[in-house]
Amino acid sequence: MYKIRTYNQISDRGLRRFPMDKYVIGPDLVDPDAFILRSHKLHEESIPETILAVARAGAGVNNIPVLNTRGGGLWCSTRPAPMPTR
Repeated sequence: MYKIRTYNQISDRGLRRFPMDKYVIGPDLVDPDAFILRSHKLHEESIPETILAVARAGAGVNNIPVLNTRGGGLWCSTRPAPMPTR
């Protein structure tokens, strides 16, 4: 099972996309495989060696430091939803 540590309020709607039989998700997980965050700044965090990926729920990556991880360090940023037009 993969362990994903969350920071900030991440929508349950998005987290439900992770099958519960393959992922454990929560803010207090020890030695996680990945982080999902919004505005939390990781620059002051101790990044565990177990981290394979960091996902930014929103635009930008200025709150994510360059990572040196065992898997090569993958990060991704989700695009904000388009604004409705009239």
